[in-house]
Amino acid sequence: MTPTAERAFTGPERRRQPARPRGYRLVCAALLATLLACLAPPPRPAAAAAIPPGVWLMDNEVAVEIFDCGILLCGRVLWLLVPRDPQGQANIDKHNPDPALRWRGVCGLTILLGLRQTGPDRWGGGRFYNPEDGKTYNVTMQLKSDDVIVARIYAGLPFFGKTKTLVRVPYGISEGWC
Repeated sequence: MTPTAERAFTGPERRRQPARPRGYRLVCAALLATLLACLAPPPRPAAAAAIPPGVWLMDNEVAVEIFDCGILLCGRVLWLLVPRDPQGQANIDKHNPDPALRWRGVCGLTILLGLRQTGPDRWGGGRFYNPEDGKTYNVTMQLKSDDVIVARIYAGLPFFGKTKTLVRVPYGISEGWC
């Protein structure tokens, strides 16, 4: 058998690779990790970071504290224009569809739930619970300035909803605070 035929039968000769320096794989892995970190998008800021601190007045009837609840935004009632019913009792959640929850006071009630940041100064995908009718609606919000939020509250399509303006107010300057 000729050397060429023998080589074809056994495969090509393998060249010996030069020895790599010690730690070569570790250096390659570190360079790859650095490259991937540079190419990754920057982390998104927390949703609540763009909301100025304070309490927000809606329709001159209710003040809502917007707060960070995990990575989402929520809001609870802190002030009511009419905090008591005609009999002098604190307003309760009497229209709640769940009879077990109808005893809850409206003061302190979380009425904004699960707003996700959808862009700079914009939130969506949230829910608005209205204790006046016991219904839950969809809500989107946009921060227009440090002291103004515009909310769209709707059932189904936003087109059929209502736009509410929330204005930041100082806490505890009048009667009715929870």
